[in-house]
Amino acid sequence: MSLTPEEKKKLSESDICDLYITPALKQAGWDPFTQIRREVTLTPGPIIVRGNMSSRNKKKKKFADYVLSWEPSLPVAVLEAKDNNHSVGHGMQQALGYSEIMQVPTALSSNGDGFEQHNKHPQAGEDIETSLRLDQFPEPRVLWRRYKSYRGIEGDEQELLMEPYHDDGSGKEPRYYQAEAINRTIEAIAKGKDRVLLVMATGTGKTYTTFQIIWRLWKAGAAKRILFLADRNILVDQTLVNDFKPFGSVMAKIGNRKIDPSYEIHLGLYQSLTGKAEADKTFKTVSPDFFDLIVVDECHRGSASENSEWREILEYFTGAVQIGLTATPKETKDVSSSTYFGEAVYTYSLKQGIEDGFLAPYKVVKIDIDKDVEGWTPPPGTVDDLGNPLEDRQYNQKDMDRILVLNQRTKLVAARVMQLLNATDPFSKTIIFCEDIDHAERMRKAIVNAAGQLAIDHPQYVRRITGDTKEDGKADLDNFIDPESKFPVIATTSEMLTTGVDAKTCKLIVLDKNITSMTTFKQVIGRGTRVDEEHGKWYFTIMDFKKATELFNDPEFDGEAVVIYEPSDDDPPEPPDPPVGPEDDENDAPDTSGTTKLVVSGVEVEIIAERVSFIGPDGALITESYKEFARKQMLTEFASLDDFIRKWNEADKKAAIIAELEEHGILLENLAEEVGKDFGDFDMLCHIAYDQPPLTRAERVNKVKKRNYFTKYGDQARKVLAALLDKYADEGVKTIEDARVLRLEPFDEIGTPVEIIRDVFGGKEQYEQAVRELEEQLFRQADG
Repeated sequence: MSLTPEEKKKLSESDICDLYITPALKQAGWDPFTQIRREVTLTPGPIIVRGNMSSRNKKKKKFADYVLSWEPSLPVAVLEAKDNNHSVGHGMQQALGYSEIMQVPTALSSNGDGFEQHNKHPQAGEDIETSLRLDQFPEPRVLWRRYKSYRGIEGDEQELLMEPYHDDGSGKEPRYYQAEAINRTIEAIAKGKDRVLLVMATGTGKTYTTFQIIWRLWKAGAAKRILFLADRNILVDQTLVNDFKPFGSVMAKIGNRKIDPSYEIHLGLYQSLTGKAEADKTFKTVSPDFFDLIVVDECHRGSASENSEWREILEYFTGAVQIGLTATPKETKDVSSSTYFGEAVYTYSLKQGIEDGFLAPYKVVKIDIDKDVEGWTPPPGTVDDLGNPLEDRQYNQKDMDRILVLNQRTKLVAARVMQLLNATDPFSKTIIFCEDIDHAERMRKAIVNAAGQLAIDHPQYVRRITGDTKEDGKADLDNFIDPESKFPVIATTSEMLTTGVDAKTCKLIVLDKNITSMTTFKQVIGRGTRVDEEHGKWYFTIMDFKKATELFNDPEFDGEAVVIYEPSDDDPPEPPDPPVGPEDDENDAPDTSGTTKLVVSGVEVEIIAERVSFIGPDGALITESYKEFARKQMLTEFASLDDFIRKWNEADKKAAIIAELEEHGILLENLAEEVGKDFGDFDMLCHIAYDQPPLTRAERVNKVKKRNYFTKYGDQARKVLAALLDKYADEGVKTIEDARVLRLEPFDEIGTPVEIIRDVFGGKEQYEQAVRELEEQLFRQADG
């Protein structure tokens, strides 16, 4: 298509793609159906939370104009397009950012005149960046060859990589990090690696990623018999009916101490495969070469321990390729995921997931109770509720609910939990982590009493879900994690829900449990990290009564695990590990420490401090009000009051400025909670950012009416503008900028929207000009 330079500059970016870029790709041999993908969302943008509201920062959304693939499962290049008012290389920095997260060697940019190419893996004599004409776009085999060299893929390894993903017809495909995890794993196996570790934060789709890995290896014939190992029944059952469902009739769950060789995909519990007695070692009923591939879910737990009974399963099938999956690699002197499986071939962290917008951010409410922080020394002669004497010593936070039970403290925690739920949504799914099963039961009782009528109307409102609750507990757990099941709302637990439970809609996690293990802490936090847009779950709250969230400050919180023990004969003695506390236990168990708990009623307790923190842009927790957050964002966007007023007045629609601020997390509904609901958007923003005394919307309207500027309009137009002023006083600027307001009272008495715009104002342009002039009068800074 031949256009003049002036005509070309009038084309949109989409037109440039359709008329120039896509034809150039096709001419170079790229298949538009299997190799060219347009408008690919890589990340949706992080969710910003302040107060009780949230929004996505769409400014940080990552959206690639083109992703080019050798096969649908193998992206090799990314291309950023711009309209012709930009230079050819204007989109290069964006393209480089996208190529970095997708781990492809080629980034390209175009404005329809030609291409700029960045090659991260140049051969001898090649430039890193080159300019290309439209007819010089690289052929697919050129970029595929570069990709293979960049990733170190040899000739006979590529066959395995080209096996496609499973496609269920719904359009669902792996997210960028899932695709990278899948391809890195298959690449490692193709290169002959037989121990592979994948680290992916809770909520990022480890099981779906695993399914695609197994599917591709199984379909390619690289693995014919596969074992998926887990240590909790719910993990196996969830996997069987959800992500692994496409395997259908070739898949079975191992039961009755028998491995049926007629199936190809086997899902099993460690406990059903082994035991202390030789007769319980079901895994030995098949030969050591029976399985080609073993996938170990949550491999930070028992399987990583060298003296674990479970480890013998992996060692028996030592010839099989073994893949370890975890959100939290466990690295202690005696347990090391990395030592067994090797360094992770791919890591996708909680911090990265929140930054990308795939995981829910969190706010933290830290609550200090006087007897925890200041300690409590019982007066001489004090006895517990059973008449047992109390030691003459100071009891502190670590003693609470392990050694000493203050009933008033339990009631206070329950009351504070219900206070938060009642102020937000009393039906928000909530997990309360307690010290042990006894504590979980007492907390259940305290919640029932604190919930009052809610607990009477809904007997299933709160349930204890612990390792000893058997069939009832299984039903309660199934209902708790089912987004469509309203009850139970609150689950009290100690260890049962720390890991592997897909509670998508959990909005509140309460920590009334001493946690010092980083592995346990990450797993507990992981219960809230899933985003569930369908059910309005965008973020979650952590209510911390025992300072567990101080682990957020530990540099290891979201860092990569460090192997601190690699056994060899010549190793020097290692320093002793810190004492292992009950929080490191892998399963719920009653308190067996031999210490009888002292239960004391009647000791008054109170909250002495409460702080609310939010996760900040850098991933660190910050303590600030929403007003202070909005102020910082405003000053980033508008350096001065004059700058803001100028841009506000120049905007054809103020709603556009408001929408832009919302993309930066400034939600005016939230701001109104702190500043006042009677102030308009303009006044709230000027007040919080530049310390201007705010006027209410009604005060601004009265000032306009006193100026009597309506005289230039006819009677009907004056009625419409006066009604618009009243609407502004009631609802704000966005309402009067939306022409649909003309359908409402009192405008409907004057005419239809079309009649008002056409007959009263003389047309759309004149009506919009009248609204702009009305806004100019509203937002004048000086009286006149």
